Amino acid sequence: MRKSLQELEQIVPQIRRDIVRMVHAVQSGHPGGSLGCAEFFTAMFFNVMDYAPSPFSKDGHNEDVFILSNGHISPVYYATMARAGYFDVKELSTFRKINSRLQGHPATEEGLEGVRIASGSLGQGLSVACGVAQAKKLREDDKTVYCLCGDGELQEGQNWEAIMFAGHNKLDNLILTVDFNKQQIDGSTVDIMGFSELGSKFEAFGWEVLHMNGNELGDVLRGMGAALAASRQNKPVVVIMHTEMGHGVDFMMGSHEWHGIAPNDEQLSSALAQNAETLGDY
Repeated sequence: MRKSLQELEQIVPQIRRDIVRMVHAVQSGHPGGSLGCAEFFTAMFFNVMDYAPSPFSKDGHNEDVFILSNGHISPVYYATMARAGYFDVKELSTFRKINSRLQGHPATEEGLEGVRIASGSLGQGLSVACGVAQAKKLREDDKTVYCLCGDGELQEGQNWEAIMFAGHNKLDNLILTVDFNKQQIDGSTVDIMGFSELGSKFEAFGWEVLHMNGNELGDVLRGMGAALAASRQNKPVVVIMHTEMGHGVDFMMGSHEWHGIAPNDEQLSSALAQNAETLGDY
């Protein structure tokens, strides 16, 4: 059953609590991008996508498929999947520990429900999503393939081969979301390797381009609804999602420095205080 906007608003702060607790416990991980995508993941897994968490189907036939390309934001991915019923929430406490299924970047050899590809080697997820979308067309499977990538990740050339492939092959069952937070590990994307007119670039490759505010749940629902409505019209769809790194934790917001460092004890307490417990911590 799809959750209402009010119900989604209750889930988001719990996802944020999960993220900071997971990263703090092992003093490693990537909290900034994870926090910035909390609204998006909550909306996708509790409202937008049509899927069955159990039994988990690796091939994703007859259900929507989600591909996480920027796999370093695994904390938000794991927290959301656990809360959505893919696996026990208590397993979040094993994040990044020896022999855990919840590795720092999603992996497949551990057999974690919900994970279909190993990701985190940036630039590869969209290529996989193109393959899944093409396979669904060949199998006459009418479900949608969703992919998320980072804006800094678009500096990887393989993305542009996939973008060209999707446009040429009219993969109109594919919806890509770009987390446009304008930050990457070493600084702002503008300073590292900036790109102008991102939407125009996608349009030139034959994509339908939409925008949304990724930190406002209502706009995420609107934007992804518009993306689905724009699909199946001989074009792949990209949603440029404007977010803020570290959103929801005041001392992390807007700073690239929180791309890949963990909060200390005092910072954890502050982050938890800013996000009320709603579903119960693990």
